[in-house]
Amino acid sequence: MGQLVQSLSQYWNRIQGTLFPWLEEILDPLTEKQQQLITILELIRIEHFVPGSFHEGRPQKSRQAIARSFVAKIVYNIDTVTALIDRLKTDKSLRRICGWESLYQLPSESTFSRAFTEFSNIKLPERVHEALITRTLKDEIILHCSYDSTAIEAREKIKHKPTVVTEATKTKKKGRPKKGEEKPTPEPTRIEMQKTMTFEEMIQDLPQGCDKGGKKDSKGNAMYWTGYKLHVATIDGGIPVSAIVTSASMHDSQAGIPMLALTTKKIINCYDLMDSAYDIPQISEYSKLLNHIPLIDKNPRRNKELQAVKENEAKARKVLNWAPAEDVRYNARSGVERSNSRLKDEFGACRFRVRGHVKVTCHLMFSILVLAADQLIKLVY
Repeated sequence: MGQLVQSLSQYWNRIQGTLFPWLEEILDPLTEKQQQLITILELIRIEHFVPGSFHEGRPQKSRQAIARSFVAKIVYNIDTVTALIDRLKTDKSLRRICGWESLYQLPSESTFSRAFTEFSNIKLPERVHEALITRTLKDEIILHCSYDSTAIEAREKIKHKPTVVTEATKTKKKGRPKKGEEKPTPEPTRIEMQKTMTFEEMIQDLPQGCDKGGKKDSKGNAMYWTGYKLHVATIDGGIPVSAIVTSASMHDSQAGIPMLALTTKKIINCYDLMDSAYDIPQISEYSKLLNHIPLIDKNPRRNKELQAVKENEAKARKVLNWAPAEDVRYNARSGVERSNSRLKDEFGACRFRVRGHVKVTCHLMFSILVLAADQLIKLVY
C-alpha cells in the first residue's frame, strides 16, 4: 500500500495545511470531531454524486447540503433526524460545514425525510462508497480480504415469506420411495445456482425482508434478534470494501459467492479469509476461480476429528493441516470483527429509525462509507 499511503499523505497535507487554516478564519476554532468530519467530507465529495434536481416543479432545498448533513449524522453518531436538526440549529460551525450559511436556510424534518427516501432510491451512499474504493484502491494489490456478518436489529414487523409451490413439491410423496421407484432429483440449492448467475441475479435471489435471526457468538452463546444481517468484506487496515444487507434468517454461506463477486469488481486481493460458516465447497471453488487463495475455517459438524479436539485450539489447527504462514494470515480476519464493532459503537449501525430493506441499506451504507473514509485517513496519521 505504499503508493496509496503516499497519495493519501499528499491529500492529508493539503487539508491540514490549507483547508483547516482557511476554515478557522471564518469559523470558530475547529474541534477534533469537526476536523474528522471535514476530512471525511473532503475525501468522499458526496455532493458531486447528488443530482441537481429530482423532479420538476417547486425548487428543492439544497440536496447537497442535506447529503453532507447525513454524513455528519453518522460521524457524530446522532440517533434521529430530529436530533440532527436540533444540533444544526445550535452549532453554527457544523451548520456551515454542511452548507447552510443561515439558520433560516435549514429545511424541515419532512424535507430531510423526503431527501433520505430519494437518496435510498438512487443508492447514493453505495455509489459514493464504490467510487471511493475504486479511486483509492484500484491500483493496489491487497493481501487479505476478510468476510463476516453482523446482526442488525430493526424496529419493524416481520415480513413473512410467501409459500412457493412448485411442480416438484406437488408431486412429491412423503416417506421412502417404493421398490422400483426412482428417487426424485432434488432441486439445486441457492449456492449451487449462484455459480451460473450474474451478480444482479444473485442479489435479487437473496431474501431481503425483515425477519428473525439467530447465531452463536465467539463464546458459543446463542443470540437472537429481529431485523437484518449486514455482510461485510474488510481488507487490511480495517477498510470495508463491500457490503450486502439481507434478511436476518439467511445463513452466512449464501452470501459468500455474491460477496466475492462484488469485492472482485472493486479490488485485487490474494487471500479470502472466512470463518467456519462459509465452509462450503462451492465457495472455495469460486474463490479459486478468481485466482484467490481461500483460507476458510473448517466446520466441526462435518469433521469428526475436528469435533473431538474443538476445545483444544492447538490440536484443531493441526487437524486443519494449515501451513504456519496460513495460520498467521488467518489471524488477520479479526480486522473485520473490529470494523463491525466500530460500525455499531461509533457510526450508528445499531441506531436508526427507518424501516424497509431499501432505507435500512441506505443508512447502513452511510455508516460503511464513513468508516471506509475514516480508516483510509488513519493510514497516514
